[in-house]
Amino acid sequence: MADPEEHPADLPACPSLGDGGLLPAELRAWMLLLAATGAVEQRLRAVVKEKLDVSHDEFLVLCLLAEQPEGGLRMTRVAELLGRPKTRLTYQIACLQHAGLVTRRSVCGDKRGVEVTLTDKARDLLKEASAPLAETVTESLARFMGPDQCAAMRGLVPDLTEESRPE
Repeated sequence: MADPEEHPADLPACPSLGDGGLLPAELRAWMLLLAATGAVEQRLRAVVKEKLDVSHDEFLVLCLLAEQPEGGLRMTRVAELLGRPKTRLTYQIACLQHAGLVTRRSVCGDKRGVEVTLTDKARDLLKEASAPLAETVTESLARFMGPDQCAAMRGLVPDLTEESRPE
């Protein structure tokens, strides 16, 4: 846990610090997680705009596509994974395509199916921006969580390194 004196007064205390309050520990922990992710998103928006010149929602699409081992994803799957309406996603994909960051192509054998794939330009841009983006996330989370909590949070998500991916 980070030193409590390092936390600004306007931030919530870590739920593990005590048993008081009206809310159960699980709900307090969830609220802290929401506050932390909100802080990350707020700070990340500016860095994403500066480094990639895309909106935060377009950045989420790029990140999702960047994690695909081969090819791209159908637009319906992107919308489903991001919890976005298909009409909004169509606009975001059009903006990304206009910027040269994604390509769209019809899916063979499916008149309505459209697959979206990252371009090399997008891959290069994401590689260049990854260090400042990761630093922004780390700094934002550190305002809410100590090293142990950050490590525990990372332990909740699958390891996406090349060595750990199944073949």
